[in-house]
Amino acid sequence: MYILRLDDASEYRDFEKWRRMAELLRKHNIKPIFGVIPDCKDPELMKYPKDESFWDTAQQWICEGWTPAMHGYQHLFKTCEGGLNPVNKFSEFAGVPYEEQAEQITKGYAILKSHKIITEIFFAPAHTYDNNTLKALYENTDIRIISDTVANDVYYKDGFYYIPQQSGCVRELPFKIATFCYHPNTMSGADFDQLEYFLVKHKSQFINFPSIHFTNRKRSLYDLALQILYRFRVTARQLKR
Repeated sequence: MYILRLDDASEYRDFEKWRRMAELLRKHNIKPIFGVIPDCKDPELMKYPKDESFWDTAQQWICEGWTPAMHGYQHLFKTCEGGLNPVNKFSEFAGVPYEEQAEQITKGYAILKSHKIITEIFFAPAHTYDNNTLKALYENTDIRIISDTVANDVYYKDGFYYIPQQSGCVRELPFKIATFCYHPNTMSGADFDQLEYFLVKHKSQFINFPSIHFTNRKRSLYDLALQILYRFRVTARQLKR
Protein backbone atom coordinates (compact mmCIF):
# COMPACT_ATOMS: atom_id res chain seq x y z
CA MET A 1 0.00 0.00 0.00
CA TYR A 2 1.08 3.58 -0.67
CA ILE A 3 0.93 6.80 1.36
CA LEU A 4 1.47 10.31 0.01
CA ARG A 5 3.34 12.80 2.18
CA LEU A 6 3.70 16.53 1.46
CA ASP A 7 6.51 18.53 3.09
CA ASP A 8 7.06 22.22 3.84
CA ALA A 9 3.55 23.54 4.31
CA SER A 10 3.80 26.94 5.96
CA GLU A 11 2.82 30.57 5.67
CA TYR A 12 5.64 30.87 3.13
CA ARG A 13 4.87 28.60 0.18
CA ASP A 14 4.29 28.54 -3.54
CA PHE A 15 0.56 29.16 -3.38
CA GLU A 16 -0.16 28.10 -6.97
CA LYS A 17 1.71 24.80 -6.70
CA TRP A 18 -0.02 23.89 -3.45
CA ARG A 19 -3.35 24.82 -5.03
CA ARG A 20 -2.52 22.59 -8.00
CA MET A 21 -1.58 19.75 -5.66
CA ALA A 22 -4.81 20.10 -3.68
CA GLU A 23 -6.90 20.05 -6.85
CA LEU A 24 -5.05 16.99 -8.14
CA LEU A 25 -5.55 15.07 -4.92
CA ARG A 26 -9.24 16.01 -4.73
CA LYS A 27 -9.68 14.78 -8.27
CA HIS A 28 -8.31 11.36 -7.37
CA ASN A 29 -9.60 11.25 -3.77
CA ILE A 30 -6.13 10.98 -2.22
CA LYS A 31 -5.75 12.08 1.41
CA PRO A 32 -2.08 12.85 2.20
CA ILE A 33 -0.10 13.49 5.34
CA PHE A 34 1.10 17.09 5.20
CA GLY A 35 3.95 18.49 7.27
CA VAL A 36 3.44 21.93 8.80
CA ILE A 37 6.44 24.07 9.74
CA PRO A 38 5.21 25.83 12.91
CA ASP A 39 7.42 28.95 12.72
CA CYS A 40 9.09 29.01 9.32
CA LYS A 41 12.34 30.98 9.25
CA ASP A 42 14.00 29.20 6.31
CA PRO A 43 15.32 31.94 3.97
CA GLU A 44 14.66 29.77 0.91
CA LEU A 45 11.00 29.35 1.84
CA MET A 46 10.61 32.96 2.98
CA LYS A 47 11.26 34.03 -0.60
CA TYR A 48 7.62 33.17 -1.25
CA PRO A 49 4.99 35.79 -0.38
CA LYS A 50 3.51 35.27 3.06
CA ASP A 51 0.08 33.65 2.88
CA GLU A 52 -1.99 35.24 5.63
CA SER A 53 -4.74 32.66 5.05
CA PHE A 54 -2.45 29.64 5.47
CA TRP A 55 -3.79 28.46 8.82
CA ASP A 56 -7.36 28.61 7.53
CA THR A 57 -6.26 26.65 4.46
CA ALA A 58 -4.63 24.04 6.69
CA GLN A 59 -7.92 23.64 8.55
CA GLN A 60 -9.71 23.21 5.23
CA TRP A 61 -7.29 20.45 4.25
CA ILE A 62 -7.90 18.72 7.56
CA CYS A 63 -11.66 18.93 6.99
CA GLU A 64 -11.09 17.26 3.61
CA GLY A 65 -9.34 14.32 5.29
CA TRP A 66 -5.71 15.39 5.09
CA THR A 67 -3.63 14.47 8.15
CA PRO A 68 -1.34 17.13 9.66
CA ALA A 69 2.15 16.43 10.96
CA MET A 70 4.67 18.58 12.81
CA HIS A 71 7.51 19.26 10.37
CA GLY A 72 10.27 20.45 12.66
CA TYR A 73 10.18 23.93 14.16
CA GLN A 74 11.69 26.68 11.99
CA HIS A 75 13.19 24.60 9.16
CA LEU A 76 16.66 25.97 9.88
CA PHE A 77 19.64 23.63 9.53
CA LYS A 78 22.09 23.97 12.40
CA THR A 79 24.43 20.98 12.17
CA CYS A 80 26.19 18.78 9.64
CA GLU A 81 24.97 15.55 11.21
CA GLY A 82 22.64 12.85 9.94
CA GLY A 83 21.60 11.33 13.25
CA LEU A 84 19.51 8.16 13.32
CA ASN A 85 18.26 8.53 9.76
CA PRO A 86 21.26 9.92 7.86
CA VAL A 87 19.55 10.60 4.56
CA ASN A 88 21.34 13.97 4.57
CA LYS A 89 24.35 15.41 6.38
CA PHE A 90 22.57 18.46 7.76
CA SER A 91 19.87 18.85 10.35
CA GLU A 92 17.67 21.13 12.43
CA PHE A 93 17.83 18.59 15.26
CA ALA A 94 20.52 15.89 15.00
CA GLY A 95 23.52 16.88 17.10
CA VAL A 96 21.71 19.75 18.84
CA PRO A 97 21.75 19.55 22.69
CA TYR A 98 18.66 18.08 24.30
CA GLU A 99 17.64 21.28 26.12
CA GLU A 100 17.60 23.25 22.86
CA GLN A 101 15.68 20.54 21.03
CA ALA A 102 13.13 20.31 23.85
CA GLU A 103 12.59 24.08 23.69
CA GLN A 104 12.15 24.04 19.91
CA ILE A 105 9.75 21.13 19.95
CA THR A 106 7.72 22.53 22.84
CA LYS A 107 7.37 25.90 21.09
CA GLY A 108 6.54 24.34 17.72
CA TYR A 109 3.93 22.03 19.19
CA ALA A 110 2.33 24.95 21.06
CA ILE A 111 2.13 26.99 17.86
CA LEU A 112 0.30 24.19 16.06
CA LYS A 113 -2.10 23.78 18.97
CA SER A 114 -2.74 27.53 19.02
CA HIS A 115 -3.99 27.16 15.44
CA LYS A 116 -6.10 24.12 16.44
CA ILE A 117 -3.83 21.70 14.62
CA ILE A 118 -3.59 18.56 16.72
CA THR A 119 -1.18 15.97 15.40
CA GLU A 120 0.21 12.57 16.32
CA ILE A 121 2.98 12.63 13.71
CA PHE A 122 6.44 14.19 13.44
CA PHE A 123 8.97 14.31 10.65
CA ALA A 124 12.12 16.39 10.74
CA PRO A 125 13.41 18.70 8.00
CA ALA A 126 15.96 16.82 5.87
CA HIS A 127 14.66 13.58 7.51
CA THR A 128 17.38 13.91 10.17
CA TYR A 129 16.91 13.56 13.92
CA ASP A 130 18.56 11.81 16.85
CA ASN A 131 17.71 10.18 20.18
CA ASN A 132 17.41 13.58 21.84
CA THR A 133 14.74 14.51 19.30
CA LEU A 134 12.75 11.44 20.25
CA LYS A 135 13.22 12.14 23.96
CA ALA A 136 12.08 15.74 23.50
CA LEU A 137 9.00 14.63 21.57
CA TYR A 138 8.13 11.98 24.13
CA GLU A 139 8.54 14.26 27.13
CA ASN A 140 6.97 17.43 25.72
CA THR A 141 4.25 16.36 23.27
CA ASP A 142 1.68 13.65 22.64
CA ILE A 143 3.39 12.71 19.36
CA ARG A 144 4.23 9.02 19.15
CA ILE A 145 4.51 8.49 15.39
CA ILE A 146 7.53 9.20 13.16
CA SER A 147 7.22 9.33 9.37
CA ASP A 148 10.81 8.52 8.42
CA THR A 149 12.56 5.21 8.16
CA VAL A 150 13.31 2.53 5.60
CA ALA A 151 11.39 -0.65 6.33
CA ASN A 152 8.87 -3.05 4.83
CA ASP A 153 6.05 -2.04 7.17
CA VAL A 154 5.17 0.06 10.20
CA TYR A 155 7.11 -0.97 13.29
CA TYR A 156 7.28 -0.02 16.97
CA LYS A 157 10.47 0.87 18.84
CA ASP A 158 11.07 2.53 22.21
CA GLY A 159 7.69 4.21 22.49
CA PHE A 160 7.29 5.31 18.86
CA TYR A 161 5.63 3.89 15.77
CA TYR A 162 7.63 4.36 12.57
CA ILE A 163 5.89 4.72 9.20
CA PRO A 164 8.35 3.86 6.41
CA GLN A 165 9.26 6.67 3.99
CA GLN A 166 11.25 5.22 1.12
CA SER A 167 11.01 7.46 -1.93
CA GLY A 168 10.90 11.07 -3.09
CA CYS A 169 8.68 10.28 -6.05
CA VAL A 170 6.01 7.78 -7.01
CA ARG A 171 7.14 4.44 -8.38
CA GLU A 172 6.18 0.83 -7.94
CA LEU A 173 7.75 -0.53 -4.77
CA PRO A 174 7.49 -4.05 -3.32
CA PHE A 175 7.02 -3.04 0.34
CA LYS A 176 3.91 -3.63 2.44
CA ILE A 177 3.70 0.13 3.07
CA ALA A 178 5.63 2.76 1.14
CA THR A 179 5.48 6.54 1.59
CA PHE A 180 6.24 8.93 -1.25
CA CYS A 181 7.54 12.29 -0.01
CA TYR A 182 6.87 15.35 -2.18
CA HIS A 183 7.78 19.02 -1.77
CA PRO A 184 5.09 20.93 -3.72
CA ASN A 185 7.05 24.20 -3.53
CA THR A 186 9.75 22.86 -5.83
CA MET A 187 7.76 20.53 -8.09
CA SER A 188 7.92 21.01 -11.85
CA GLY A 189 5.09 20.55 -14.30
CA ALA A 190 6.61 17.20 -15.25
CA ASP A 191 6.55 16.15 -11.57
CA PHE A 192 2.83 16.86 -11.36
CA ASP A 193 2.20 14.98 -14.60
CA GLN A 194 4.17 11.96 -13.40
CA LEU A 195 2.30 11.97 -10.10
CA GLU A 196 -1.09 12.11 -11.79
CA TYR A 197 -0.19 9.35 -14.23
CA PHE A 198 0.78 7.12 -11.30
CA LEU A 199 -2.37 8.00 -9.35
CA VAL A 200 -4.59 7.11 -12.28
CA LYS A 201 -2.91 3.72 -12.50
CA HIS A 202 -2.48 2.96 -8.80
CA LYS A 203 -4.92 5.09 -6.77
CA SER A 204 -6.69 2.00 -5.43
CA GLN A 205 -3.41 1.17 -3.64
CA PHE A 206 -3.24 4.47 -1.76
CA ILE A 207 -4.43 4.66 1.83
CA ASN A 208 -4.89 7.55 4.22
CA PHE A 209 -3.52 7.83 7.72
CA PRO A 210 -6.56 6.43 9.60
CA SER A 211 -6.29 3.25 7.51
CA ILE A 212 -2.77 2.46 8.72
CA HIS A 213 -2.70 -0.58 10.98
CA PHE A 214 -0.53 0.11 14.04
CA THR A 215 0.71 -2.85 16.04
CA ASN A 216 3.68 -3.45 18.32
CA ARG A 217 5.55 -5.18 15.50
CA LYS A 218 9.29 -4.96 16.02
CA ARG A 219 11.80 -4.36 13.26
CA SER A 220 12.48 -7.56 11.38
CA LEU A 221 15.79 -8.71 9.97
CA TYR A 222 14.42 -7.73 6.57
CA ASP A 223 13.76 -4.18 7.83
CA LEU A 224 17.29 -3.96 9.22
CA ALA A 225 18.77 -5.24 5.96
CA LEU A 226 16.81 -2.61 4.01
CA GLN A 227 18.07 0.14 6.32
CA ILE A 228 21.69 -0.99 6.02
CA LEU A 229 21.44 -1.21 2.24
CA TYR A 230 19.81 2.20 1.99
CA ARG A 231 22.42 3.86 4.20
CA PHE A 232 25.18 2.27 2.15
CA ARG A 233 23.66 3.73 -1.03
CA VAL A 234 23.25 7.17 0.56
CA THR A 235 26.85 7.16 1.78
CA ALA A 236 28.13 6.11 -1.62
CA ARG A 237 26.12 8.90 -3.27
CA GLN A 238 27.43 11.49 -0.80
CA LEU A 239 31.04 10.43 -1.40
CA LYS A 240 30.61 11.00 -5.14
CA ARG A 241 29.62 14.64 -4.64
